[in-house]
Amino acid sequence: EVQFVESGGGLVQAGGSLRLSCAASGFTFENYAIGWFRQAPGKEREGVSCISSSDGSTYYGDFVKGRFTISSDNAKNTMYLQMNSLKPEDTAVYYCAVHLDCSGPAVSWGQGTQVTVSS
Repeated sequence: EVQFVESGGGLVQAGGSLRLSCAASGFTFENYAIGWFRQAPGKEREGVSCISSSDGSTYYGDFVKGRFTISSDNAKNTMYLQMNSLKPEDTAVYYCAVHLDCSGPAVSWGQGTQVTVSS
């Protein structure tokens, strides 16, 4: 059974930073791509970032613009998202997800962690 444990969300002022973590189980990181998407109330799901565990290739949504960094520790089946220079429009629930590859949709995801950025 695929499971995700997300942590690191919270309330931060604009310009601040948060580091999200996702510990996954039930699959082997190296065989898949893993990433984050987010969803704000009343808005559609939005891809944030993805990393190919096999070769480390990374992808980011256009809105990230160098503010976020995704990384993974394959030995621990854990993924991280370092978010800097946060903006109020980054407020959303952030979900950890697994993909067959970064060009495709998420096939399974966690419960999400709330990120709230105050102005």
